[in-house]
Amino acid sequence: MNTGRTKAPLINFIEVNPRETIDKGHLSKKIGMDKLQPFCRDIQEYEIAEFNGGAKFRNSDTIMARITPCLENGKIAMVNVLDENEVGFGSTEYIVFRAKKGLTIPDFVYYLVSSSIVRNPAIKSMVGSSGRQRVQIDVVKNIEICFPSISEQFKIASILKALDDKIALNNKINNNLEQQAIALYENTFCTPSNIAMKHISLSDLMDYSGGSQPPASKFIFMKRDGYIRFVQIRDYDTDSHITYIPESAKNKLCEEHDIMIARYGASLGRICFGINGAYNVALAKVFPKKSYFREFLRCYLSSRTFYEGINNKGGRSAQAGFNQSDINSFELDFPIDEAIVQKFESTVAPMFEQRLQLRKENQRLASLRDTLLPKLMSGEFDVSDIDI
Repeated sequence: MNTGRTKAPLINFIEVNPRETIDKGHLSKKIGMDKLQPFCRDIQEYEIAEFNGGAKFRNSDTIMARITPCLENGKIAMVNVLDENEVGFGSTEYIVFRAKKGLTIPDFVYYLVSSSIVRNPAIKSMVGSSGRQRVQIDVVKNIEICFPSISEQFKIASILKALDDKIALNNKINNNLEQQAIALYENTFCTPSNIAMKHISLSDLMDYSGGSQPPASKFIFMKRDGYIRFVQIRDYDTDSHITYIPESAKNKLCEEHDIMIARYGASLGRICFGINGAYNVALAKVFPKKSYFREFLRCYLSSRTFYEGINNKGGRSAQAGFNQSDINSFELDFPIDEAIVQKFESTVAPMFEQRLQLRKENQRLASLRDTLLPKLMSGEFDVSDIDI
């Protein structure tokens, strides 16, 4: 139902790239494109950097990537890391949206920009050379939108915000559980103590197996009998590109508890988990040599020691992927009494299980949010009788 809505170009109700000033060279909070998580409202990180150019914004502004493939991958966020009256900056490839007082509210603006009502025309407007196409800002400014009243905007945004707030809370709990596990690992195994240790190779604790890569002609994008999910590194960030391949004895299988290591490029050394399927060549699956080594290995492989070590192997590792000799080259101290490792496993495994369940809940919440979003924005769902 669009009753009571006002049809107008986006620019009539929302400021686009509002003017802000930061002195050149001034140290300010910078939100780079890499700090935006796909289809995630909140910004988790920023850096302090000298301002030498880029998009400028305030808290509650929405920033949207205007370059391919970042926009297609859902890089849109609501700025939430600045102080009152503070101006931050970021990539030159952002478009900044700001609510106009009395016409729109910030939460509604964020969900509107995230919806297909704005994203799809923006993506279709892209021009430029292949791989570096950019949104035409004038096209975005002139998208015709049926704007609801302020009271309806508040109701729509409140429904969607409640889901994102729960996702954010789950992420905080998840991060806390991860930090507890790492702290316990470091206090038990890395801090000098009276535990008797032996010096061993990482290969004494684990084996690994790289994935398989069927031709793209075998890919489908809807689940079908006889097919299995094809797990790629990007799938650990977003479900927006789920791919399926034929079931085959050649497939390398992983399940949600497995420790997966990214083998190539910028993701080299990243530790992933949480998906069932057949993994591709850019991933390697860890096989602990004893079941109770799993959480010890998850912590060790997530450490700076391993990450920096595998990335310092040189360009060959980044391009060709690490090999067995790379794994053999890692040495560490390990308790002679493996009962200590078993006790660690029994403590940390339930924490990992809770992290996994929180991730699953977030996937369900995000799916519900993404289902409601277009229906609420279009007016298909009438919120006039909802009391919020």
